[in-house]
Amino acid sequence: MKKVALLLANGFEEGEALFVVDILRRGNIICDIISIEEEMVTGSHQITVKADKLLKEVQKEDYDMLVLPGGQPGADNLRDNSEVIKWIQNFNQKTKWIAAICAAPQVLEKAGITKNKKITSYPSDKYKEILKESNYIDDELVVVDENLITSRGPATTLPFAYKLLEVLGGNVLELKKAMLYQLLEESIKNR
Repeated sequence: MKKVALLLANGFEEGEALFVVDILRRGNIICDIISIEEEMVTGSHQITVKADKLLKEVQKEDYDMLVLPGGQPGADNLRDNSEVIKWIQNFNQKTKWIAAICAAPQVLEKAGITKNKKITSYPSDKYKEILKESNYIDDELVVVDENLITSRGPATTLPFAYKLLEVLGGNVLELKKAMLYQLLEESIKNR
């Protein structure tokens, strides 16, 4: 069974983290919420979540995918953690999946893995400047380039999570139907 590590730091974007965990778990993927510091982690909108594990106690090689939610100052806290950066670099060397949404692609840049890669992020001048050496994509909700998956922000969390499930081999169509997402997609198409 595939295993995902979703990293949390204080100030994370709650929806971007919890919807991803929810969808992956519904899709029968093991998804551990891993805090970089303490067991209780508070998001950017003051919602506190209990992590499944702490960064210092996990076997990093056991995971197939690493996911970084955005939010501020959560993404900055991930970026400034040397263990997170080493984990990303190690996963990239092994071409394991690395996913980041909203402000979190800056963490990938800090790890030195975004140069000339197709990347997207929260659409602000700040992140476009940080990611200037990447091939920045402005007009897609979810961007995949080799082992990197990036997305724009809170409203793109569901397409992002479904893409993660898809690349891990989960039954995306069945889950979209069960969660009424397929109905939403059809409604948008028919407008």
